Amino acid sequence: MSAYRIILVGTDGSDSSFRAVDRAAQLAAATGAALLLASAYSPMPERERASAADRLGDLAYKVQGSTPADDALRAARERAVAAGARDIDQVAVEGDAVDVISRLAKERGADLVVVGNRGLNSLAGRILGSVPANLSHRAPCDVLIAHTTPRGR
Repeated sequence: MSAYRIILVGTDGSDSSFRAVDRAAQLAAATGAALLLASAYSPMPERERASAADRLGDLAYKVQGSTPADDALRAARERAVAAGARDIDQVAVEGDAVDVISRLAKERGADLVVVGNRGLNSLAGRILGSVPANLSHRAPCDVLIAHTTPRGR
């Protein structure tokens, strides 16, 4: 039995976040843990939402879930399945990434949050605070910061 029963990983659709998904999915597959894929998003401006509805039709837009967060989650799920994860759930939540992931970890009882290291060494990350650094302080559980960027960056 694994110490980790629920592993939460955030994705924004970037290559770096998908590498974190790969690591989380491999760990979930190896330990039998459930994997929760999460994507935080900002609300789509009304003008963009109206444009998408015009292109796809209101119902088609809602059914297809063609938001960037939904697209990221679909791609992340495919990667997680390919990595061997079996028990996979996914959720898109409006809000700041750190707020969303830390809240989901608490609400869903996650034992581990996996996040990529992107932002830890950037100037903006040092000044504003990065998602990995902030999550390491705010998450209610263990945080695994996976190395997801090329060495030297």
